[in-house]
Amino acid sequence: MRELPIPPHFRPEVVGDVWRVDYYERAREARRWAKTYGLRSASADDFKIALLLIDVQNTFCIPSFELFVAGRSGLGAVEDNVRLCQFIYRNLENITRIYLTMDTHQAYQIFHETFLIDRDGNHPEPYTKVTVEDVRRGRWSVDPEACNALGVPRDWAQRHLLHYVESLERSGKYELTVWPFHAMLGGIGHALVPAIEEAVFFHAVSRVSQPFIRIKGMNPFTEHYSALQPEVRAGPNGERLGALDVELVEELSRYDAIVVAGQAKSHCVAWTVEDLIGALKEKDEELVRRLHLLEDCSSPVVVKGIVDYTDTAELYYKRFAAEGARIVRSTESISSWAAP
Repeated sequence: MRELPIPPHFRPEVVGDVWRVDYYERAREARRWAKTYGLRSASADDFKIALLLIDVQNTFCIPSFELFVAGRSGLGAVEDNVRLCQFIYRNLENITRIYLTMDTHQAYQIFHETFLIDRDGNHPEPYTKVTVEDVRRGRWSVDPEACNALGVPRDWAQRHLLHYVESLERSGKYELTVWPFHAMLGGIGHALVPAIEEAVFFHAVSRVSQPFIRIKGMNPFTEHYSALQPEVRAGPNGERLGALDVELVEELSRYDAIVVAGQAKSHCVAWTVEDLIGALKEKDEELVRRLHLLEDCSSPVVVKGIVDYTDTAELYYKRFAAEGARIVRSTESISSWAAP
């Protein structure tokens, strides 16, 4: 498995910026690159590698955007994406297909301020934690206007809110957090980071491999950190809120190696990997050994003075390694850990 040079169009200094990808020029360059280096169509790969990219969107990866994943360095997602782009370009010949998930939201969702009010009718501030006791004691309740916007009865919505936070508590997952508006459908923040989008497009043309894009997070009544299933799958009366994404699991399980990167390491990446390990184990425990986590291409959520999930993320990765996943770095040669 050889590595290729980085194409001359890649500029690491603009990975943290928003700009328009020149598709026409990149397509011409990709075809020339394929000819120069004798790249075959991905369909001819003997050893097939899937690259799963979790939520590499402006909203998480551009410093001036809503939920920039800074990590402890302060530039976490930008530094991660420089390494991720370089990994993609160096391994154009080795990566068979790229899978991308996109966090996708609208104004009224259970984790947005618009959904909740206190006794005085005030909305919560971003990063507010909503506990079971908060809901039971009436500190937070569902805004009647949110019920109107979503077309549901308020009594059902209030029962759902209590059911929801109780479900999170029983599962041992994070408490309900009020997040800033982010990854808003149709907005600039929802789009893929241009540098990553460009690398994915370059791979698509040079290897004749259509990217697979999965939208997640649209149900207003549940969170969807994991790309594979929502945090709470049923409402207070057993209403279905979501289910395991069997299609994506089946897709990924067909590969000889599954490489995972993206944002944030402490949330969407960690919970996607957790669900993927569980789903792969159900099929065949040996499949978990095909998972390779690019630890230097993901960062944890850190908001100075408010939250720091670095240690939590590290504990997750240690557990994943204990279950059979491999923790690797983007600078390692794929041949050292994924050779046929």
